[in-house]
Amino acid sequence: MGFFLTVLIWTVIWLAWNLLVPRALQFDPPMAFAFWLFISNLIQLLLMPLIMVGQNVQGRHSELRADNDLEINIKAEQEIEVILQHLEYQNAILIAMVEKLDVNFEKPVGRRVD
Repeated sequence: MGFFLTVLIWTVIWLAWNLLVPRALQFDPPMAFAFWLFISNLIQLLLMPLIMVGQNVQGRHSELRADNDLEINIKAEQEIEVILQHLEYQNAILIAMVEKLDVNFEKPVGRRVD
């Protein structure tokens, strides 16, 4: 925004000087074609910083979104680790129960039906 304000202030001073001071003190007296070129370039100069500011705002927004995604991914990873620990604990309990009951889980050998 500083560049935008600098260009705006310089433009106002330049135009005021060349329009309001006596013709002998003007540094750009023939303002017909030069003024037209100046206005077209001024539009370009004023839009460039605004576009850059918009890109900076968009970049900051993207960084915030990426930080938020990282936090969500870290929380999801922690939750998954808790679930895996819980499943491992349940698995250990089931194995202990099977060993205590002395159950054999082999597949029974049977006849094939074709």
